[in-house]
Amino acid sequence: MEKIEIKGLYANSIVLVGETIENVNKYLPTAKVFIVADENVKKLHGKRFPKFPTYSVKPGEGSKCLEEVGKICQWLLENEANRNSFILGIGGGVTCDLAGFVASVFMRGVGFGFVSTSLLSQVDASVGGKNGVNLYGYKNIVGTFTQPKFVICDINLLSTLPQEEYLNGFAEVVKHTLIADAQLFGFIEENAEELKSFNPELLKKLIAHSVRIKARIVQTDEHEKSERKKLNLGHTLGHAVEKVTGLSHGKSVSIGIEFAARLSAKEGLISNTEYLRIVNLLIALQLPVCIKSNPESIFNAMVMDKKQNDKGIDFILIKKIGEVVIEHITFNKLKLLIKS
Repeated sequence: MEKIEIKGLYANSIVLVGETIENVNKYLPTAKVFIVADENVKKLHGKRFPKFPTYSVKPGEGSKCLEEVGKICQWLLENEANRNSFILGIGGGVTCDLAGFVASVFMRGVGFGFVSTSLLSQVDASVGGKNGVNLYGYKNIVGTFTQPKFVICDINLLSTLPQEEYLNGFAEVVKHTLIADAQLFGFIEENAEELKSFNPELLKKLIAHSVRIKARIVQTDEHEKSERKKLNLGHTLGHAVEKVTGLSHGKSVSIGIEFAARLSAKEGLISNTEYLRIVNLLIALQLPVCIKSNPESIFNAMVMDKKQNDKGIDFILIKKIGEVVIEHITFNKLKLLIKS
């Protein structure tokens, strides 16, 4: 097991890569625990859950909404939860986002932790203290910055993921390597086939590397004022694609990464060779790099992104594999780029 600490402004968080769900009890600070769990994960692994009241969440982005937040808060009240209670989220990105947001606002905030059950969640969604829900289909418009007490990344839980869902997580892994680890990018290139077939030891190495990259960035800029914006590589366009097309988060981010790489090449930041390496790796991991959609709809969705301001949006471009830059792009320029 590898223990990675994230030092937040108001609280610290530990990420436990390789820990198992059976050991979660030793990290719980109180006996008054309430579980918010993905319905499918509960069906598959419910016998391994600690014995506490459990609220089941239907999988999918549709559950990540204020209506569901209200239902969970009502359930907590009915089960006599109070300010000393602790919420344990067990599931992927949707469940962890939802559980973290509920914990952040219920009775003005209670403690929470996660057992992360998807690759995408283990390397990104459950790590770093961002908790949010969607509003009218726009991603994470309502949210908080609050650190979980712990995140357990049980590698064995990934073996029961549908193959498509498992592969979705690699979009976030590739994103982290493009931001800060060229060597790990090369490692994934060399081991893509074995990683696709679920190799626990390789996965543990990959997840720990990704978490360390994100932890370093979060610690320098917990509330996303500057450096943390780099973690949005592929997400600005990706969130718009996700809203307009209904494509999964991982696939949408992959398309967003290709767009950012193509724009970076046009701007002379990376070479065509580097651009092709990025695209070829995404394809090797069975992730999409383009989609047929109305450019106007994509642009309109991007304008509603929470990272925009009156004149444009902070866009993350690739300076080289392992290094990115933040560039402010006007809406007029962005509209032309999307149509090109």
